Amino acid sequence: MAVEIHQTPNPNALKFAVGVDVGGPHTFVAGGDDLPAPADALLELPGVASVFMTADFVTLSKMPDGSWDDIAEAARGILAAHFGA
Repeated sequence: MAVEIHQTPNPNALKFAVGVDVGGPHTFVAGGDDLPAPADALLELPGVASVFMTADFVTLSKMPDGSWDDIAEAARGILAAHFGA
């Protein structure tokens, strides 16, 4: 299954459905110790504030000045590579 991107009621959050169990629920923020893959790579994207992982999806929250145009496709690529989607 390809990674699907879904809008949420929060304009600063996007849901990425990956089609496999991601574990969780877990929330990760930049600067945390021993961040697991793919949270570490997602948090390195400019503008990403947090990563929430549970069930078969990952939700990214961006900083107010972040741009989904800059984040969404890069995040999709990271998630597809990690989860084999």
